[in-house]
Amino acid sequence: MNCRNQHPSGLRLIAVAGGIGSGKSVVSRILRICGYEVYDCDSRARKLMENSEDIARGIASDICPEAVLFHSSGLSIDRKILAEAVFSDSQKLNRLNELVHKAVKDDIMLWAGELALRGATAAFVETAILYASGLDKMVDEVWHVDAPEEVRISRAVARDSASAEHIRSRIQAQMATESTHRHPSVSIIYNDGIRPILPQIESLLATL
Repeated sequence: MNCRNQHPSGLRLIAVAGGIGSGKSVVSRILRICGYEVYDCDSRARKLMENSEDIARGIASDICPEAVLFHSSGLSIDRKILAEAVFSDSQKLNRLNELVHKAVKDDIMLWAGELALRGATAAFVETAILYASGLDKMVDEVWHVDAPEEVRISRAVARDSASAEHIRSRIQAQMATESTHRHPSVSIIYNDGIRPILPQIESLLATL
């Protein structure tokens, strides 16, 4: 189902997208300083994994019952057991992604609805997996943050304390899932360490 433009009337939803080390979080911080709301998919997905009974029940029924713990106050997920269950089973991993992506998209709709009621006219969604998650069908436009691969690798190595080879393999895996799709309205923000990004963001904001 194509969800584009089904978010609350009057609110323009824009994705801040880009791969590992591109600098999405830098752009998001600037947007927040400028007074805009930004939904961080990574942090929200982690919270939803901890608090969503729908996700927990889906894991229990479709992926790994042993990974879900039942308490008098609700459900919780044993992440270690879950990780072991999906590590070598692509079908289970795909099902987990479906559950989390659906919960995130539902949460975005609630968040956007609250913003619209408060009179917001534009809001942003930061995501590293725009197309794989289906979020591209929910947004009006995409601001794609880009940088040369070696710059991205250097940033990610410093941030994550990972090897360059590991980061490079993550970039290649990300490109494999994202590069076959294209949103009809994409603007590029170059975060290459040479061109300043603030004027680029200000220019895009002026079009809203």
